[in-house]
Amino acid sequence: MAIANLHRPGAMTPSVVISLGLGLAVLVTLALVDTNLRSQLHPNAGAETPSFYFLDVRSGEIAPFLDFLAAEAPGAAIVEAPMMRGRIVKVGNADAAGFKAKESAAWALEGDRGVTFADAPPPGSEIVAGQWWDKNYKGPPLVSLEAEVAAGLGLHVGDSLTVNVLGRDIRAEISNLRKVDWRSFAINFVLVFPPNVFVGAPHSLLVTAALADGSSPSSEIALLRATARRFPGVSAVRVREALETLEALVVKLTEAIRAASGVALATAVLVLAGALAANRRARMADAVILKILGATRGRLMRTFLIEYATLGVTTAAFGVGAGTLAAYVIVAKVMGIEFEFDVGPALAAAFAGLALTVILGMIGAWRILGQKPAAFLRSP
Repeated sequence: MAIANLHRPGAMTPSVVISLGLGLAVLVTLALVDTNLRSQLHPNAGAETPSFYFLDVRSGEIAPFLDFLAAEAPGAAIVEAPMMRGRIVKVGNADAAGFKAKESAAWALEGDRGVTFADAPPPGSEIVAGQWWDKNYKGPPLVSLEAEVAAGLGLHVGDSLTVNVLGRDIRAEISNLRKVDWRSFAINFVLVFPPNVFVGAPHSLLVTAALADGSSPSSEIALLRATARRFPGVSAVRVREALETLEALVVKLTEAIRAASGVALATAVLVLAGALAANRRARMADAVILKILGATRGRLMRTFLIEYATLGVTTAAFGVGAGTLAAYVIVAKVMGIEFEFDVGPALAAAFAGLALTVILGMIGAWRILGQKPAAFLRSP
């Protein structure tokens, strides 16, 4: 009888599942998008997040700068990499200015990019196609390209790429493609060349410093000020401050959307209450007839409980499914980041949908079962 009540003529199932389910879907979507955005602001487990990026350290002052860091931040993990600026001017034989790249890689053709040279793959990257060049390579120019950018430009291993560095066009063959874990916050570049390509070229260095455990915001600010005094030409970027700023923006965004979704959920609850009220007289007639035929209040309560529990599970499943799909589209297709499913928000939304349906339904059922059969039968 409980299952039959879900699909009989005039059943409230469609209105409840759609209205309350969409409200839950909004909450699930918001929670999953929020979770994925926050995960992008934090490194993967085991990654050592730099506390500072130091830009434009001239090659001639790298030794005194490293001595300065060793004195001001003892125990800090220091990583350095040469850095120059370059602009992609040709993709294969096509000019970059008119090249139609996919949206995910169009940024690589806009303005100058940081480029570097190295004998080994940078930490936090994985070779997914081709091979890295041998140490002390002396042949024609080669380049290692980030895999996502390569896919957006339609490039593969063996294709060519022309980059203008220091006013010189360098046409290099793509030796390998790298998948870069940008969430590690380690030094990495879209374009990496063999050292022989830039022998004797002037360059600066990019340095990261991961302070020892127990560092405080005050100690980081003190290091920032000391760097500005001792090396005024070096630009220091405090990673903690940048992450806190981004996270604050994400929090404000999610709070605003959460307020709007709260209105949607409240509306869904009102629709559920309205559907229960509109169906009250038909349910009362059923209950009276069943009581006359000998059904006990306990048996009728169990019937209502099964019905509303089934309706709640169906609504929760619809809300979680629709919300997860919407979050996947927003995160993976619109934002272009890897989607991670967090079971916590999904279970919370499912429980909320089930609880709301069962509680409101059973409140109405209790009032219906409290009606005397004789009074109902005498009413017009």
